[in-house]
Amino acid sequence: MTNQFHMRPSRVLRKLRSGETAIALKLNLADPRITEMAARISGVDCLWTDMEHVPNDWAVIERQIWAAKAYDVDVLVRVARGSYSDLIRPLEMDAAGIMIPHVMSLADAKQIIHHTKFHPIGRRPLDGGNADGAFCNLELGDYISQANEQRFNVLQIEDPEPLSELEEIIALPGLDMIFFGPGDFSQGIGAPGKWDHPLLLETRQLVARLAQKHGKFAGTVGSPSNLSELTAMGYQFVSVGADVVGFGQYLSGIATSLNRVSGSGTDSVYGSTKSN
Repeated sequence: MTNQFHMRPSRVLRKLRSGETAIALKLNLADPRITEMAARISGVDCLWTDMEHVPNDWAVIERQIWAAKAYDVDVLVRVARGSYSDLIRPLEMDAAGIMIPHVMSLADAKQIIHHTKFHPIGRRPLDGGNADGAFCNLELGDYISQANEQRFNVLQIEDPEPLSELEEIIALPGLDMIFFGPGDFSQGIGAPGKWDHPLLLETRQLVARLAQKHGKFAGTVGSPSNLSELTAMGYQFVSVGADVVGFGQYLSGIATSLNRVSGSGTDSVYGSTKSN
């Protein structure tokens, strides 16, 4: 009897390709038990972990992927900008997708696709001896085709520089998702944190419109309160929260309750938990 192995299908891609919205949650905390809690309890389709802003190492990312896969939840890894190895290692650990920050030009986008898709789209380096290839148990042709079909790249537009080539970027064969990042974009246009800036609002709509025009998926950050607005705009992938935000709100609630009941609280060089 011959064993038959295949790559785990992406939950995000399954939903997006059927016209549904895929929901993500951002993880900043490294403990895989947080990943397991989020995968099991939150009801989201994808957990977005980070190597750009968060000091996660490869072992942390691997454990997060294991924890999420146990509940059939995708992991999307935002990579650090570096060599092609930084792009492909999360995929070989069996992350469902990678997010590449600060895509600055058409040439930049072409290079990323070249490194993240196999033949005939690109020239992603071949191995197959890791989790995504069932540790050499996926036949090479199946490995290549399933990786191109079931793993996705996410290119972030979070600067004004690539706007002049935005449509050409989005139209590229092999690009799966374009993701608008309003935070850095607001800084890039000289209006940090001004979420109602006309150029920011215009660009957010433009990204979704061009993605629909060229048959690509559009993603962005949001919240449960504006999810309907974003999906109506054309966004099918929305990150609606973060572990550190939820935990911070929980701890702030404890501090407020303790202050109210006992007047306790602490002062330090970092601030105060005492009521004013």
